[in-house]
Amino acid sequence: MMTTFQDILKDSFLQNSSNITAVSIGLTLLLAFVVGVFIFNIYKKTYQSVVYTKSFNISLIMMTMVTSLVILAVTSNVVLSLGMVGALSIVRFRSAVKDPMDIVFMFWSIAAGIIIGAGFYMLGIVGSLVLGIILYVMSRQTKQETPYMLLVNMADGLAEKQVLDRIKSGTDKYLVRSKTVQSSGMELTIEVRVKEDELSFVNDLLKIEQVSGAMLVSSNEFSS
Repeated sequence: MMTTFQDILKDSFLQNSSNITAVSIGLTLLLAFVVGVFIFNIYKKTYQSVVYTKSFNISLIMMTMVTSLVILAVTSNVVLSLGMVGALSIVRFRSAVKDPMDIVFMFWSIAAGIIIGAGFYMLGIVGSLVLGIILYVMSRQTKQETPYMLLVNMADGLAEKQVLDRIKSGTDKYLVRSKTVQSSGMELTIEVRVKEDELSFVNDLLKIEQVSGAMLVSSNEFSS
């Protein structure tokens, strides 16, 4: 009896199909949840921006668990995997990611879900543990600096050099963004990066003659 290509293809699909047991589902979801909670805590402890979004952090746990379920279904049936690939290919996410580190955590959650769903439990646990330790240690060693936008009003340009010298000595980095000169006075718009709780240099600016006012505003986009 001759074996056709269709028979070979059909047998291959059947051989790569396996039954999903309640034990495998429970174990996969449990480990995905544990790893997701670990990612949740690492994200919370290493978050350095101003506004912490708890809903996004919770979504990391759900992302890990949902991805593990999808991969568990894909690895159990080749035909089903083809359908899921087609269905997921039309999904589009348009939520803006403000912090680049959020992308790292999203990719980490998806990768952990894929590994656990594929049955590589030890790799998922150990790999996540190592990544979490690295992120935690590096976040603690990084010098915390906050970007601000500084607006300085002066009666004329005679105090400009003194203002810039005072800003240079009181900040880690500064960049003059704009300079407005009018008949009533002059205004400088300067981006500065300062360490935590080191904002006293703004008070010192008012001690300079010809300086009528100084305002410091938080800025989330600082040019490197």
